[in-house]
Amino acid sequence: MTGWDFAIVAIFLAYALRAGLRERGTASQNLEEYFLAGRSLPGWKAGLSMAATQFAADTPLLVTGIVATVGIFGLWRLWVYALAFLLMGFLLAPSWRRVGVLTDAELTEIRYGHMAASFLRGIKAIYFGTVINCTVLAMVLLAATRLAEPFLLWNQWLSPEVFGGLVNLVEWAGVPFTVDGLDSEQIWVRSANNLLSIGAIVGVTLFYSTTGGLRSVVETDLVQLAIGLLASAAFAWVVVNQIGGLSELSLQIQDKFSPAAGYGLTGNEILGFTPFDAKEVTLFVLLVYGFQWLLQMNADGTGYLAQRSMACRSDHDARVASVVFTVVQVLLRSLIWLPLALGLLLVFPPSGEWGTPQFIAAREWTFVQGIDELLPAGVKGLMLAGMLAALASTVDTHLNWGASYWTNDLFRRFLCEGWLKRSPSDRALVWVARGSNVLIILLALAILPWLSSIQTAWQVSLLLGAGMGVVLVLRWIWWRITAWGELACILASLVAAPLLLAADWDDASRLLLMGVGSGCIGILVSLLTGPEESDRLQMFFRRAQPPGFWGPVAKKAKLTESEGVCQMWRALLAMGLTAFSIFCLLTGMGSWMVGSPAPSWMPWRELWIGGLLLVGVLLCPIWITLGFVNRQEKE
Repeated sequence: MTGWDFAIVAIFLAYALRAGLRERGTASQNLEEYFLAGRSLPGWKAGLSMAATQFAADTPLLVTGIVATVGIFGLWRLWVYALAFLLMGFLLAPSWRRVGVLTDAELTEIRYGHMAASFLRGIKAIYFGTVINCTVLAMVLLAATRLAEPFLLWNQWLSPEVFGGLVNLVEWAGVPFTVDGLDSEQIWVRSANNLLSIGAIVGVTLFYSTTGGLRSVVETDLVQLAIGLLASAAFAWVVVNQIGGLSELSLQIQDKFSPAAGYGLTGNEILGFTPFDAKEVTLFVLLVYGFQWLLQMNADGTGYLAQRSMACRSDHDARVASVVFTVVQVLLRSLIWLPLALGLLLVFPPSGEWGTPQFIAAREWTFVQGIDELLPAGVKGLMLAGMLAALASTVDTHLNWGASYWTNDLFRRFLCEGWLKRSPSDRALVWVARGSNVLIILLALAILPWLSSIQTAWQVSLLLGAGMGVVLVLRWIWWRITAWGELACILASLVAAPLLLAADWDDASRLLLMGVGSGCIGILVSLLTGPEESDRLQMFFRRAQPPGFWGPVAKKAKLTESEGVCQMWRALLAMGLTAFSIFCLLTGMGSWMVGSPAPSWMPWRELWIGGLLLVGVLLCPIWITLGFVNRQEKE
């Protein structure tokens, strides 16, 4: 790296630190200012902040690995989450905002009654805020080690005495912080380098996120997203130019990965957007792809998605946020990363046994290898700053979100109000929130050495959260769901996850079995233990005004259910049309860009692409009217 590269990185770090200092006074006032920015965010800003969080330093490595091992069709496992994003915005965000909670765990004691609700609140604060959150953070930090290793060479910059002491400490601990299987030489030197790099990156992120709260997180997210998209576009241009341009991309893929080449995938299987060209796609796999967005813990927005929606200044802004987020996340970002991932497959030809964990890790590594070997000075600094920004935007959100559970639920609800029988001051709560950030990052670092590849870690995190989504969505739209039903889902996930991981099954089978099994258990337990107390349900119905099937509750509350049912179907229709429009635009533009084949039943590729683009564009005024214009007039 040259001086220009380091200068670009230094400018970004200086901006991030300044953002934290600028917002520290406002964030220190109370938890609502610290965790929800005073519920003042405009929709576009909240949406871009969510997109920055999802950009992540690990995601481009994950995409690179998926394209090399499954093909473009495998990315539908990421793209289908658009349905969850839009469900959150069109259907559930208004209810999240009306409830006025800080965390999903706090919601449980408003939605449910009895001791089960309090128990569920504590379990969620630990399970979501610690187990799931720290696992995701560890996955992001794993990407940081991949990113930092070729560039941040502390062994060349520090004195031998200082660096040697750290090497001895890491070797004594026996915990390697490096890419296993790529290069066995000097493993402890590289581990010490990575540990220092993670410490420096996390230190800056901790500073601005703990001092400025959500406001500083969002302000830095906007810059981080801009840098990340610009840098990724520049990287894609360099890689595609290396192979002769977009026109050569599909030709070389088809040539080098012909059936006779003996690779795990053929050219059509790599380039295909549809299941007609994908490798060994069955109806079972399609079911997993189609319902994966519902079989996960964020199906109803639980986590930072709900946090951003609750931080919006109005219901309209919350809907805007979900659409902005989906367009940037699914459409714009993918159109940049697709040619990049395919180009890296050509520039760095695969080696080793296809599909093994070592092969996946090696293919993920090619993203960092391309930055190191292909990018000129200046562009390399921009890309490194973009990746550090993506890393920071994910880390700061997960720290802020995890700290909200620890502070609002564990410390205030159970320690202070439950055990000590006193209410903590706003100032004390903010300082507990800041300390929680440090503890959460330390736990994530402890998990990090146990992760083999980003794709593997992502699949494990999906399995841990699978099965929760169905019940979490149903608790908003159906009055019969109980706290015991949610507890049963969590328990089923904890018991089944290690058993499913030990079984010799594919990931799709594990995920679908976990999702269907846990969801059915949750519904059955809810029916056997419910319903919740009538007074509790009426209070929640008046407060949240949830959509869906609340007939008996609405009748007792002397309110009408019909409006909520109509609202639910209208929102679901807007969600479906918006997602279909974006998916059509993605498939049409992506197929044109990378030379993907049309389905076998479509004889003319140009007609296929043109039809997709036309449908995608024509649907836009329909879902805009359905989801925004009519709703805006009603509000």
